[in-house]
Amino acid sequence: MRNRALLALVVVAAAIFVFGVAGLIVSGRQSSDADFVAAPRGTPAPGGPQTLQLRPGSSPEPSPVSSPEGSPDETAAAYFQAWVKSDYDAMRDLVDDPPDDFADEHREFEDAALSKSLRITVGNLVRTGDETAEIPFTQERDEQDAGTWRFDSSLRLAVRDLTWKVVWTPSVLHPEIQPGGSLVRTEPEAGPLRPVTRTGRELPQNSGADAYLDNLMNQGVAPTTGVAVGWALEVDNPGMPAKTVLSYKPEKRPVGVRTTIDYATQAAAARALDGVQRGALVAVRPSTGEILAVADRLGDRAAFERKYPPGSTFKTVTAAALLSGGLSPDSTVECPAVYQIPFNRPIHNYQNEDHGTVTLRQAFALSCNTSFVRLTIERLNGDTLVDQARAFGFGVSEESAGASTCGSMRRPENQDALAEDSFGQGTVEATPLCMALVAAAVESGEWRPARPLADEASQGELPQSVPLPSNVAEGLRSLMSAVTVDGTAAGSELPQGVAGKTGTAEDGKGGQDHAWFIGYQGDLAFAVFVEHGGTGRGAAVPIAARFLKAL
Repeated sequence: MRNRALLALVVVAAAIFVFGVAGLIVSGRQSSDADFVAAPRGTPAPGGPQTLQLRPGSSPEPSPVSSPEGSPDETAAAYFQAWVKSDYDAMRDLVDDPPDDFADEHREFEDAALSKSLRITVGNLVRTGDETAEIPFTQERDEQDAGTWRFDSSLRLAVRDLTWKVVWTPSVLHPEIQPGGSLVRTEPEAGPLRPVTRTGRELPQNSGADAYLDNLMNQGVAPTTGVAVGWALEVDNPGMPAKTVLSYKPEKRPVGVRTTIDYATQAAAARALDGVQRGALVAVRPSTGEILAVADRLGDRAAFERKYPPGSTFKTVTAAALLSGGLSPDSTVECPAVYQIPFNRPIHNYQNEDHGTVTLRQAFALSCNTSFVRLTIERLNGDTLVDQARAFGFGVSEESAGASTCGSMRRPENQDALAEDSFGQGTVEATPLCMALVAAAVESGEWRPARPLADEASQGELPQSVPLPSNVAEGLRSLMSAVTVDGTAAGSELPQGVAGKTGTAEDGKGGQDHAWFIGYQGDLAFAVFVEHGGTGRGAAVPIAARFLKAL
């Protein structure tokens, strides 16, 4: 008797040990919303191999001693346990006659779903026959952006070769998937994105900046193949239209690739050039080097890439060298109608104007060529002017015009060449962008390179900024203010508080003169250029006035 009792206890204990997990499955039948697994996809759940978590107050009950075929609960428990661990080999061993691509079908499903975690909740197991059973379950998947994706499936089981096996079809993965079908992720495209302003607004019509924005796209800064707007999960079954089972659309669709362009500034620049056939206006922020507007009627991105003689606007650079050499805005200078370079050529003022003895401030305001040539010949040399030009972003070459995309000049070979360079003729050339940066340096007291037009682009290796000596910056501000108060831009319709410098540059090819006006107002610097426009006062200043008054 004692031996029989002992044997009975051993059998019961063995049953509880062997069917412990299946017992937890059975308890799920009493509480159909008991969590079976709560773990990130592909990783074991906390607590070791037994990952079933019961509701508070519930307790596992051992199942009866199984028949020789085992228990459907055991098989289901092992299958679900392997599933959440992405152990497809273990799952395959539990399936009756699994397809050759069993593991691949699961991997493709997970690759499409991109679930961050997976939870399986087991329902009531139903015996559909002596050797068949079915157990419903719910998958809960955490999807990026879309939250929880929840859907119901069922697992069918049957006895095969005296063992309970899973009778698998693709509907176990998702009830809508039929044999040969699959889950597919689609990402619809919004079409190619256009660059937009700094605030995400579309640029104004006929802005004059299209060539620059197209260039950004050609360089790969802006996407050209379209940008995904949300996503969808679709079941694709053979011979049937795809069916969406989950989708996500962001509340805010992408509007475009942001640039540094400011909408109001760009609109004002574009309208200021209305009626001008060959001109450009570039505006920058002195404190940062950001390009706020580029309206170009010259074509081929000439405002950034084509160099022209800057004429008297380059006197700003020459004046900086003179101020560094000891002169002040109040220094007395001569402004005769003609200045004869010793043993060289004569230099004339515009229309042979003779202003007599004036201050440096007045000579700058009246744009006296003779004053600046004489001061350059007597107080500067080629090296001094070259070094000052470099500080304002000009590339300098011994043999040619240099490779700088801003401005360039050759080292003067003699006094005649030095004289011409001092007032922006000779070998000196600059883009409108370059001269806008010169004006910006005066306002901020520091020359800064222009930032890339695409606000999201890498800055790369931009040239270092160059601070101006404080006396030079203050002196240049005094000189440029005089231009608009009682100089060549006085009496125009420029708003108060604008400082600048006019320029009239000889074409060098026999055409009409080019017109320039550079300046600043607050944290806004600009350059206006009109190809073959005549004088800076007559052609460029009115454009600047329209531009600034529209802001």
